[in-house]
Amino acid sequence: MAERQFDVTVIGSGPGGYVAAIRAAQLGMKVALVERDKLGGVCLNWGCIPSKALLKSAELFTALRKSEEFGISAKEVTYDFGKIIARSRGVADRISKGVEYLMKKNKIEVIPGTAKLTNRTTVEVSRDGKVAETIKSKNIIIATGARPRSIPGVAIDRKTIITSSEAMTLPQQPKSMIVIGGGAIGIEFAYFYNAFGTNVTVVEMMPSILPLEDKEITKMLESSLRKAGITILTATKVEGVQVKDGATVSVSGPDGKKELKGDVVLMAAGVQANVENLGLEAAGVKVEKGFIVVNEFGKTNVDGVYAIGDVAGPPLLAHVASREGITAAEHISGRAKHGVDRTNVPSCTYCQPQVASVGLTEEAAVAKGYQVKVGKFPFRPLGKAMAIGETEGTVKLVFDAKYGELLGAHIIGAEATEMIAELGVAKALETTWEELHSTMHAHPTLSEAVMEAAGQAFDAAIHI
Repeated sequence: MAERQFDVTVIGSGPGGYVAAIRAAQLGMKVALVERDKLGGVCLNWGCIPSKALLKSAELFTALRKSEEFGISAKEVTYDFGKIIARSRGVADRISKGVEYLMKKNKIEVIPGTAKLTNRTTVEVSRDGKVAETIKSKNIIIATGARPRSIPGVAIDRKTIITSSEAMTLPQQPKSMIVIGGGAIGIEFAYFYNAFGTNVTVVEMMPSILPLEDKEITKMLESSLRKAGITILTATKVEGVQVKDGATVSVSGPDGKKELKGDVVLMAAGVQANVENLGLEAAGVKVEKGFIVVNEFGKTNVDGVYAIGDVAGPPLLAHVASREGITAAEHISGRAKHGVDRTNVPSCTYCQPQVASVGLTEEAAVAKGYQVKVGKFPFRPLGKAMAIGETEGTVKLVFDAKYGELLGAHIIGAEATEMIAELGVAKALETTWEELHSTMHAHPTLSEAVMEAAGQAFDAAIHI
């Protein structure tokens, strides 16, 4: 069996792996990309992209139902659940084909199969359970991602107790759904199914949904989702799930123990890294708490072996994986000047209203010893918000009181996930409240709330 030689071999073609492969190829290296399934990984095929297609359908359906407010009559608005699902799958397929094109364009050798390290420079690729070929590589980038995890005593059967993958391809819309986990994935699917009339209950063991977001912002979101008809049980633990004629979920919370009944249970309690059967032990790669240990450049404890994305630990986000992939490729080439800045990672939840943030929450800033100034500005007074009928929302900015530097930004409302980019750049440049407030923001726009929130923190806001 002949061995093939590469400068870089990437294992996994998700938003970390395929991006790392492209950057390595751009830098003049001979690159192989090993993938056991479809190009694009979970994110492009079963996560980020198709889920946003579903959410757009929910958003549009909701908007049409209130079109009378805009002088448009759209009577008897109906939907076809099967077509909604089919559109989502079509979007995912087009994205995957786009990645295939990029591989050809950048002359990256795509090798189908399951990869396993036998030492720090050798990768075996198996197909149909048998070793099909062996690759010698100067450098290896592990980008195998993660998979949904369950909770003790609850087995995912992918029929009644499902993951996000099944939630995107259900043949029929369930009448009721219990979502275990109030993080971004759980909340997005809760919003989607609720928009089309499914009776949705969210169970979250932490005191609030979106536990890593600013508490004030999550309270606003909880209120909005409850008004939409979603039942939210926080500080509530799942004790067990029984499957019979649907599912019965036993929970205990502030109001004691109770049983919840639903057609399906969506397990959205987080993910676990795909570190098994990779040959990490043979290569000597260190794993702690279920994740591969890396430095700010993605380098493991073994020379020439890197790990990026979910397999390398939180924050478990697609854009983090992509940035890590670029950084790892540049570090291999000797061009990386800076590691990944994990203090400036945007976080986005795409329900309606959307939630987005970057940097420190108010609570975290105070815990770190900062004296803070907080500026807030609601969407309601904004001309653009009134014009488009999206007055539910707030921008909250956290500044260092001494120097005026932006420490964190938190937005709830329409287009929050687009607006957060400005604040990510601002934080990266160590921007102050004065610079944000004095920068002209186009009128009328929702982003005027950013300018006004910066001014409100230091008593300089105009429209409040």
